[in-house]
Amino acid sequence: MHTVTAVAHRGDPYRHRENTIASLRSALQQGADAVEIDVRLTRDGVPVLLHDATLKRLWEQDRPLAALSSDEVRGLTAGGVPTLAQALEATAGSRVMIDLPGAPSARAVRRIVDVVRQYDAAERVYYCAGAQTMLAVRAADPSAEIALTWTSLAPPRPGVLDAVRPRWLNYRFSLVDRDLAVRVHRGGHLLSVWTPDTRRSMRRLLAAGVDSITTNRIETLRALRQG
Repeated sequence: MHTVTAVAHRGDPYRHRENTIASLRSALQQGADAVEIDVRLTRDGVPVLLHDATLKRLWEQDRPLAALSSDEVRGLTAGGVPTLAQALEATAGSRVMIDLPGAPSARAVRRIVDVVRQYDAAERVYYCAGAQTMLAVRAADPSAEIALTWTSLAPPRPGVLDAVRPRWLNYRFSLVDRDLAVRVHRGGHLLSVWTPDTRRSMRRLLAAGVDSITTNRIETLRALRQG
């Protein structure tokens, strides 16, 4: 039987602030198969969980992350922004999708991949972002599992697929229908989608034959998946 992977988007953000340890743990307690996190680097090269380039939206501190040391981030957020190392420890034994927003440099990507290796998490971590960032991941870890984020109905060029070697193609959910699912599967890839939050959208995607859904409402997805 085809089972759709339920991925919790930034944890469980309707119960806890996104990309925090409490949010990740809550998502896993709700039965998520995997948690998706966003990872960026501080000024001193520490990978931490934050989607935005600044602390303003989540932490009411209008400071760019790239200009702050890890100690400064800890002080400004009362320790609320976890490091990647802390997140990997908190999710031990569970799958983790690492999104790499903001077009990080190859050096930043290597640092993130190095932390994943350091915590023996390479077998349970996979990465998602656009082609250039995923090429950097592939260079840093030739065996990495990759979900290539694609934002166009035009298929990825064969040269891109050959270079990135993704296991998944990762589409915005509004682009996905049964025809696209068939095309992705015919090309030998799994299909992941982001980020539907309504029952109607989730039902449509389940019927279309997607392989993974990343959502802010993991409990709703799990209930629909169980029928």
